[in-house]
Amino acid sequence: MTPLARWAQAEWGLLYATVRGPLAKRRLAAVPMTVAAVCLTALLQFTQNQPWGYGPVQHAGAVRAADPCWLALLRTPLSLFVPALDLPVWGALAQVLVVFGIAEVCLGWWRTLTIAYAATLAGTLYARLGCALGPHGPLGLSATDARVVDTGPSAAVVGLAVFVAWRYGAYLTAGAVAAAMVVEVALKENLAGKEHLAAIAGVAVLWAAVRAGRRLRPRYRRGHWGPGSRTGSGRSGLPPIQS
Repeated sequence: MTPLARWAQAEWGLLYATVRGPLAKRRLAAVPMTVAAVCLTALLQFTQNQPWGYGPVQHAGAVRAADPCWLALLRTPLSLFVPALDLPVWGALAQVLVVFGIAEVCLGWWRTLTIAYAATLAGTLYARLGCALGPHGPLGLSATDARVVDTGPSAAVVGLAVFVAWRYGAYLTAGAVAAAMVVEVALKENLAGKEHLAAIAGVAVLWAAVRAGRRLRPRYRRGHWGPGSRTGSGRSGLPPIQS
């Protein structure tokens, strides 16, 4: 085995072994939430491009930092699936299919949605904080950013990618995703780039909370995580988090 192959096995071997079986056996039936998310994203993209559909989609899923906080929070869940009008929709659909699909197999559908919404919410709340701070600080945003429509799955995709990479020991991959977001902000300092970094920060807090919760639990007896145990080989297929 070449050094590159050994590195790839060390980096992605556990993740590949977890994902391969369910997808090979059940295909899209293994990721029903992801399929529904892709269909919803495509439907919203079609609807918002119709003369009769743009307004309803904006009223239901368009988030701006200038909006009242309660309205932004109410719209945030649907905003995750409303593609940005200035970006090709196939990119959003591909991101949701690949990243959400991998996460759903590895984490289960409800954990995937929880992390996706946490990442999206972190970006949404950061936008409000950044506009309040103003354009002069490193975390600040200009007043015009408060009126930018903030929709799409990108923050959720970034957050899920980093969380799953951390969860399955692909630390170089997680670092590469985070570094790419930093480069994005350095090259084009815009709202989307900074929200991606906020999404990573939000997921990092969530990951730290998960690890802290595991450490606080009583240590299980030896062999609890072995084959056949309910916790170690349940439907989500999660390996134990190493303390």
